[in-house]
Amino acid sequence: MPLCLRSLDFLGQGGNQLLLESVTSVKSPKDFFKPLAVGAPAPLTEIPVPPSRMIHFFPPSNAKMVSKVPAIAPTVDILLGNLEDGVPATEKEAARAGLVEVGKTVDMGATQLWTRVNSLDSPWFLDDIYTLVTEIGDKLDVIMIPKVEGAEDIHFVDRLLAQLEAKAELTRPILIHAILETARGVANVEEICGASPRMQGLSLGPADLAANRRMKTTRVGGGHPGYLVRQDPAMGDDGETDITSERTTYQQDLWHYTISRMVDACVTHGILPFYGPFGDIKDTVACEDQFRNAYLLGCVGAWSLHPVQIGIAKKVFSPDPADVAHAQRVIDAMGDGTGAIMLDGKMEDDASVKQCHVVVGLARSLAERDPELAELYGF
Repeated sequence: MPLCLRSLDFLGQGGNQLLLESVTSVKSPKDFFKPLAVGAPAPLTEIPVPPSRMIHFFPPSNAKMVSKVPAIAPTVDILLGNLEDGVPATEKEAARAGLVEVGKTVDMGATQLWTRVNSLDSPWFLDDIYTLVTEIGDKLDVIMIPKVEGAEDIHFVDRLLAQLEAKAELTRPILIHAILETARGVANVEEICGASPRMQGLSLGPADLAANRRMKTTRVGGGHPGYLVRQDPAMGDDGETDITSERTTYQQDLWHYTISRMVDACVTHGILPFYGPFGDIKDTVACEDQFRNAYLLGCVGAWSLHPVQIGIAKKVFSPDPADVAHAQRVIDAMGDGTGAIMLDGKMEDDASVKQCHVVVGLARSLAERDPELAELYGF
């Protein structure tokens, strides 16, 4: 059986290497759901799917932003204390301490509390994990791991979390969310998704992924005007095509392939796919378009980097009331869900009703927490 081997050369000028993990690429099914440390909580056999329309980032090193957390928390599905990119090196420890304070003092209600720790090759990762799990592990739902490249990264974090959970005497496991930010991570996405029962989901990290792939874009998510298809040229008076004639162009989505592949891998392993950041905060129209593309492809939510994006994510990742009403009509008309019927001039069959159950199921889960949506959906 092939080995997943990885070494990180980050221990200094002596050239010392730390071998993070050497494990077989596939665990025995009978061992997959065993705790990885004595005293650690048993792994979950099924990932919970609470409302997850937006992962809203906040900087815990910023006292002003931390003071707003009690007001923001009830308005979002997931609140994430960010310790990684965007936090200066001089503020890493302050960010960690700020998140501990939030975990200890803020009542999150039904909102999930997540964190994005520093990457595995950074000097802050071990302190991030140790401090957060031992001090507020009972408050953390998910830990987001940046720049995951293979199953071996997840195995390392999985074992470490089990040891720290046992030390902290936690009664439930903290889940892992991985970010796809390198070409190698995308190439290994199926193995990453299935690496541990802790895997909660994946997010697309378009900025780091673009740099790693050497894509020629400086945008954080979204399309690019240079990535397009062009209408065929018109015929000139001489019967030849006129390439100088006016031709309509259509901007394309740089991330369609990667999102689709990520969604397929996540669904295969029963975990949740998310779109990542949209960096142009002012362009709310394009942000909504990108979020909707991800929603239609199967993502359950997206990152929000600014309060203005919270409302966009709520709108996009909550099914349209008209779609919910139509889906419920199809479900009611299909009876046991087999066969085929004609409804409003369209054929509906076994596959159609499965699609409709996806829409109605999501609407009901959101309506349980949001009375306004419940009224809109007629539940």
